[in-house]
Amino acid sequence: MRSIFARRKLCPLAAIVIAIVIMIVPAYAAIQVNDREEIALTVFIPCAADGAGEVVDLAGPLHTVIAFTINGNNVSGYTHFQPQGIVGVGETTGNKYYATGITRESFKNSFRNGQADDTFVNNFRIIGQGPGNNFLVHMRPSISPLTRRDR
Repeated sequence: MRSIFARRKLCPLAAIVIAIVIMIVPAYAAIQVNDREEIALTVFIPCAADGAGEVVDLAGPLHTVIAFTINGNNVSGYTHFQPQGIVGVGETTGNKYYATGITRESFKNSFRNGQADDTFVNNFRIIGQGPGNNFLVHMRPSISPLTRRDR
């Protein structure tokens, strides 16, 4: 009989403690952008125009995704940029060019111990008419995970 009475007192107390913990400790917070925006850019293609190079004016939609999350003592996120129908014209030859590829980055950092990890890849291509005038930008830095220790 006494244990039932004690449980009845503890259940409301436990519910209050759980409610306070839920309000104090942030469980999950995220910010996300998913956008498609028209852009314009000018790029020099060194191999175009039979090796003389030419300036290409490009325009079209760029798909962008950005996500950012804070969960407990960690922050993480990623970015993603992808041309979708970006087309251009060479200023010298009048040739048509298409932009393709993807640029993305992901990261994770700890607020508690300063450990961090970052991955970045950029594959940006401009594809021209005919042979010998395609342009590729490829970046993938080889950075080891960062660790910061305060002592």
